[in-house]
Amino acid sequence: MNQDDLFHSDNVKQLFDGWTESLAQVIESMTDQRPDVKWHAARGTAAELGGGQEHLWWEQPFQVAPRATAWVATPRSTWEQAGALTLKAAGLETVEATEARNTWLEILGQSLAVMARSIGSFLGREVNTEAGAERTPDPPPNDWAVVTVAFAGTPESDAAKAPPLLVGLSSQLVALVTAPPRNESEGNGSVVVPADPSDATAPRLGPVSRTMELLLDVDLPVTISFGKAKVAMKDVLKLTTGSIVELDRGINEMVEVLVNHCLIARGEVVVVEGNYGVRIQEIASRQDRLRSLR
Repeated sequence: MNQDDLFHSDNVKQLFDGWTESLAQVIESMTDQRPDVKWHAARGTAAELGGGQEHLWWEQPFQVAPRATAWVATPRSTWEQAGALTLKAAGLETVEATEARNTWLEILGQSLAVMARSIGSFLGREVNTEAGAERTPDPPPNDWAVVTVAFAGTPESDAAKAPPLLVGLSSQLVALVTAPPRNESEGNGSVVVPADPSDATAPRLGPVSRTMELLLDVDLPVTISFGKAKVAMKDVLKLTTGSIVELDRGINEMVEVLVNHCLIARGEVVVVEGNYGVRIQEIASRQDRLRSLR
């Protein structure tokens, strides 16, 4: 399919529909505020469509084919606001620009991981992200998804004036999404990769990452926390058999489930065939998980 017909492809539309939805969900999970995220297609240069704003560029390659890449340009006002809201939800009142920027890149990384899964659904195989970088596209695409992000409480007039995000796809990624190739041999872990028109030596086969399959068998330590207590050193030295240490959690409060020292869920203690267990009652929110890592 020609690059000019990019947004006539149902697959491309589904890709951007899914990505904008995932971006809204990731921001909501981190801030407890769901932004209104919308997109539309546009053609032109990034400078024209971005209104001359300062953008934070992110280049995201995917482990499916050489040069299968997406680029996201985020205006400063958007990444500052999203980063600040996330960090404040995690309990930080003072937010520096560097912290907000890094937090936004984490949000972006999670949403682009969802884009990778969407690409994989078109190919019928697992697709993961590779290590991204702050880099502008070279050469830049002609077609863009122009994405508006309006946070809760933002007046409609201000939201309409807010500079948009720009999302572009490389021609190699467009070819994969619009006409997903299939390898006739199943189970060999490869997909047919369309050649780069400008590179006659481009390889025809690209390995499909099986990282997730390997990770699914990794054992992680699960710990149940009944509570915590701060005890002076002099009192610690006095502990003997029969001593009681009072914890900061009531008998009716739920215990915490920690996986690899990170809070994952809360639940109630139960007894299963003579062994203690925990019945999960709630999954920890994103800000709770952030707090547990501090």
